[in-house]
Amino acid sequence: MVAAARSLDWQFQLLDLKPGRPTPTLVPPPPPVEPGGSEALRQLRAALDPSVAARVRSGAELLRRVVNSDRAPVIPTTLAPLDALLGGGLQRGKLVELVSRRAAGRYSIVLSALAAATTMGEAVALIDLGDHFDPQLAAANGVDLRRLLWVRPRTVKEAVMSAEMITATGFQLVVVDTGLHPLRGRRAPEAAWVRLARTAETCGTAMLISSPYPLTATASEAVVKAHVSRTKWIGKTPRLLASVAMSLTLEKHRHIKPGSSAEVIFTIHPATQQPSNPATNS
Repeated sequence: MVAAARSLDWQFQLLDLKPGRPTPTLVPPPPPVEPGGSEALRQLRAALDPSVAARVRSGAELLRRVVNSDRAPVIPTTLAPLDALLGGGLQRGKLVELVSRRAAGRYSIVLSALAAATTMGEAVALIDLGDHFDPQLAAANGVDLRRLLWVRPRTVKEAVMSAEMITATGFQLVVVDTGLHPLRGRRAPEAAWVRLARTAETCGTAMLISSPYPLTATASEAVVKAHVSRTKWIGKTPRLLASVAMSLTLEKHRHIKPGSSAEVIFTIHPATQQPSNPATNS
């Protein structure tokens, strides 16, 4: 996401005061915003019965709920088999984990989700711990780079912290790609993933965690496991890859019976031999 600064010449002209004109006064700065709600709100909730306090909302929380109520409850990945497994797509306010080993097409699903969300006009963030993101490849596959924030953390802990901070700012889709095995840095504790899932639920953000093995434990709404089921080759010399079939299995879901499976096929464009939904190393 890049913000271009405009010329400020016209602003400086406003400060060219002439004799006899009143001197402009600056508006006092707004009070600082307290993270996690104001002290008065916390005291009010503490004084109320827990069942009533759970329904007390700040102005910012009410505004966020109004904004989110006008949006579709899910963000589709545009990969119909995966969306069917998840009950329509990536649900807002929930954390979904996608698990697969090397060369299973996991990153292709990440690009598809980013492209779908930016096409809908949503602001998205990619936490790219694996350092796999290629802006040119992403743009060629439908990702609107003007609506994408690209973050490159150094460790798993930094990735989780970045995702939590960015989610709290209002991004509607946050994707954390941890890359290939072995991950950089130690694993984040389960409490960090639980806190991240709660932040996503509070802010109404759809969250996708792409990892080589399960990381989120009880924090995730759903876990989808992927692996390559078959490949198709054409020609003899040279021998070219024509398509890759990925098998998807719903390992866990809090509201859908797990165990169902589906298949996604990524085809290679015959002219350029570049995948329309590129199956990369992750």
